Amino acid sequence: MAVYWYHYVSLVVCVQIRQLPVWIFLLMLTPGVVVAGKEIETRVLELMQRAPLIDGHNDLPLQLRKLYRNRLSKIDLHTINRTNTNIEKLKLGRVGAQFWSAYVLCNAQNKDAVRLTLEQIDIIKRMCKEYEEFELVTSSVGIDNSRKIACLIGIEGGHSIDSSLATLRMYYDLGVRYMSLTHTCNTPWAETSAHGLHPFYPRNTSLTEFGKKRNKGLVMVTFHTEFVSCSSTANVSTVADHFDHIRKIAGPTSIGIGGDYDGVDRFPKGLEDVSKYPALIQELFDRGWNESELEGVLRKNFLRVFKTIEQVRDNSNLKPEEAEIPINEVDNPCRLNLAKVTLANKKHNTISGKNSQERDVSSVITIVTMLTCICLQLMTVQ
Repeated sequence: MAVYWYHYVSLVVCVQIRQLPVWIFLLMLTPGVVVAGKEIETRVLELMQRAPLIDGHNDLPLQLRKLYRNRLSKIDLHTINRTNTNIEKLKLGRVGAQFWSAYVLCNAQNKDAVRLTLEQIDIIKRMCKEYEEFELVTSSVGIDNSRKIACLIGIEGGHSIDSSLATLRMYYDLGVRYMSLTHTCNTPWAETSAHGLHPFYPRNTSLTEFGKKRNKGLVMVTFHTEFVSCSSTANVSTVADHFDHIRKIAGPTSIGIGGDYDGVDRFPKGLEDVSKYPALIQELFDRGWNESELEGVLRKNFLRVFKTIEQVRDNSNLKPEEAEIPINEVDNPCRLNLAKVTLANKKHNTISGKNSQERDVSSVITIVTMLTCICLQLMTVQ
């Protein structure tokens, strides 16, 4: 609103100099502000119509588990009001594609994280199949071609793969298209920035050899109040400050949006739910972001990275990586150690073989003894 404030100041100066009646001042001020405001609002909505938002993170599936035990039959996603997300709000927010998060709590690590993740993938796929406003897609072409709200699947936290690249590949076959390395707990191969929340795998190494990954991605800005303000209060301007900072450091082509709605309790004033995305885009527009930059933030930056990854996949002759994480880095009571099982089997076979040899020798001795006894008896009879 800085532009309008400057107009307001200039008008006040005019009134003071010319000593005009107050009603003339108001008549001069009000129409200009209203018309200018409507023009900006219309321009932003038209921009978002041309470039519908691709949001990188929404935890509605987590709320479906917590509140309704994944029972879709108990709710109507058009109007559900216990969450930050419903279909009507997504439409108001001009959301064109949504990554739904298949998230399970860090406490499931080394337990049933894989099963729980599969159940969350299941609820996402059922949700996107059941509602005609949604369309499940798995590619950049699918996003571009969809005339509905394109649904994609992301996994929040590397603990969901139980340190298994084979599990990661199976998730991909199920439609998953990204996985964050960690949530708030370390994995055996990656370290989170959230220190001290969980006791898993304490270390001071960001990534182990097993955990090394490719860079040149995006910073997907979250809206969680505590993350953007380090306090319990924030507003649209607070979030926009982060966009300005990232643009200054990495450039406007390195920025996307991952709102994290339904993943946390507090969101900034003016960005309380998924319907409020236009408020952020208008704030950035007011700060001087041009339409090309904003189209990138909304959509094009993500699609560029997604398409680049798909090109690497399609043009690479690399075979699936068969490396396993070292046993000493992942050993825990809930994980079957195949090396120990193999060694135990070898010992069992060795012991069994030894016992078998002993039984064979014993049998031979018994037979010889019996034959000797028979011979002696025959000699005695003669």
